[in-house]
Amino acid sequence: MMDKVTMTVPVTLAHTASTPISSPTFLIGEDGWCTAQSQRIPATLNMPDLPELLNVPEVRHEPSPNCDPRPQGISVELLVIHNISLPPGKFNTPFIADLFCNRLNYDADPYFEQLRPLRVSAHFLIRRDGGVVQFVATTQRAWHAGVSSFGARERCNDFSIGIELEGTDYEPFTSPQYVALYALTHALLKRHGLTAVCGHSDIAPGRKTDPGPFFDWVQYQQAVVDRRAQVLTTPRLGFPIEG
Repeated sequence: MMDKVTMTVPVTLAHTASTPISSPTFLIGEDGWCTAQSQRIPATLNMPDLPELLNVPEVRHEPSPNCDPRPQGISVELLVIHNISLPPGKFNTPFIADLFCNRLNYDADPYFEQLRPLRVSAHFLIRRDGGVVQFVATTQRAWHAGVSSFGARERCNDFSIGIELEGTDYEPFTSPQYVALYALTHALLKRHGLTAVCGHSDIAPGRKTDPGPFFDWVQYQQAVVDRRAQVLTTPRLGFPIEG
């Protein structure tokens, strides 16, 4: 476990030209399942891996049994950002999906033995290449937050959506992950009218440290606010940083 540290690692998303380009965008249907689309927007991404960013993989659906209906009358208001890697520090493995879908081979790695009693899930996983996997419909309650509170409200699973970024507390996330996260956040705002975004560490302080000190809250907030302003007029979205 890492102590909570304030730190940002900039991800450059600069408006450097007016020529429209294809940018990833997602649509979340009435059933709460997400699909990938392409949209022309008057911006460009100042990143060396731009061609790869524009080649957006389809959203893959892997329904998890680890979910249940939200309490009656409860609306989705909070987005929670996590990180995960299985085994810790190893990327591009099938084990995250296996854990969330209750098919993990606990003999595949010594670390997995401690996961045996867990029944957990998140709504989404964003892999290192920007690919998105959805495990639970956004209309359903995923089991991602655990013992948690946001303000005076407990049981954050009831009113939140969980996004896992494939990564750790100890290294930066990738440019494709940020691009996918911006687009997915935008889709969630349009579908559910979220009022706040936070990290797992913000709702479970002392117990959780993710998304960790390498997650760039400043750049994420700016990108989401800029994109949201194009189409949304809902109240200001709350972030765990000032600005």
